[in-house]
Amino acid sequence: MALRSRIVRAAADGSSHQQIAAALKIPAITAGKWRRSFAVDGIEGLRDGPRSGRPPKHDSPVRQRVQRRVCQQAEAQSRWGVRTLAAELGLAASTVHAMLVAAKLQPHLIRTFTFRPDPDFEAKLLDIVGLYLNPPENALVCVDEKPSIQALDRTPPLLPLRAKKPRSWTNEYVRHGRQTLLAALEIATGKVVAHERDRRTTVDFLSFMDDVVKSYPSCQLQVVLDNLNIHKNEAAKQWLLRHARVHFHFTPTHASWMSMIECFFSLLTRQARTQSVQRSKKDLKDFLLRYLKKYSENPTPFTWTKGPDQLQRIIEATKEYQAAHPKQPKQRKAKKDHQKN
Repeated sequence: MALRSRIVRAAADGSSHQQIAAALKIPAITAGKWRRSFAVDGIEGLRDGPRSGRPPKHDSPVRQRVQRRVCQQAEAQSRWGVRTLAAELGLAASTVHAMLVAAKLQPHLIRTFTFRPDPDFEAKLLDIVGLYLNPPENALVCVDEKPSIQALDRTPPLLPLRAKKPRSWTNEYVRHGRQTLLAALEIATGKVVAHERDRRTTVDFLSFMDDVVKSYPSCQLQVVLDNLNIHKNEAAKQWLLRHARVHFHFTPTHASWMSMIECFFSLLTRQARTQSVQRSKKDLKDFLLRYLKKYSENPTPFTWTKGPDQLQRIIEATKEYQAAHPKQPKQRKAKKDHQKN
């Protein structure tokens, strides 16, 4: 429509077919066609006329039958495939595929989700997101542990990357131990403080928190944590009493995705761990330390992207689930009498 309107405006200025065609880089026959159409029918003459085209082979009831059946459970199968559904309905597989694509139905895909049983889910979510969107003047860090980082060695040597051939390694591997990484991410700068440990015990966690506190010696410290037992046990509570300027904020149950430290762990996995080989725990330690040193040279802060609409949908879905599935009190199992008669 914009092009056709420019043709008409150029004609109104007195330009010929050839001049319009040269200016707009179109064939002269096209300029003449739309000038004549506008002269006869005005603005409506610039619109496309009706086109017959090939009539649809299958009407709306057939499409509805395909959509309804694919949403039902298949017999002796976990899901419908295009060919199995086509055989069930007596249609061509290409026809069924086109109908599923048009309806945006994808029976081959499945998406996982987790509902949060935490009764204080909304309050905790808004507390942590509020800290992300309006960071306090004091330091805000997210703390978590990544356990069971394994030192894996492939038995045959790794084949290097070459033109038209990706890097290759065997499926066979040898385990040489595992390590745990404790990390704290500063939200404002993306800076990471990390320690590498053999385990993740209360002693390891509190020792790491001592080092985190030393990294921020002169300000209040807001710390986002998940609900791991070593974060909330009596020793952690006593540690908090001794460090009055540190404040813990716990994510809702089953919602550790709210902690931005998970973004750093994702980078660590994809950039460093996916194709790495270590032949001992010492190699793994050195590898992790090198990655942390390289990352610290140019840290980048992460940005919270879930807006109010997404958060509202999450809150409403959680409330609906909690209302439909009230938490049942745990019943103590009756002790069995093992005494012989």
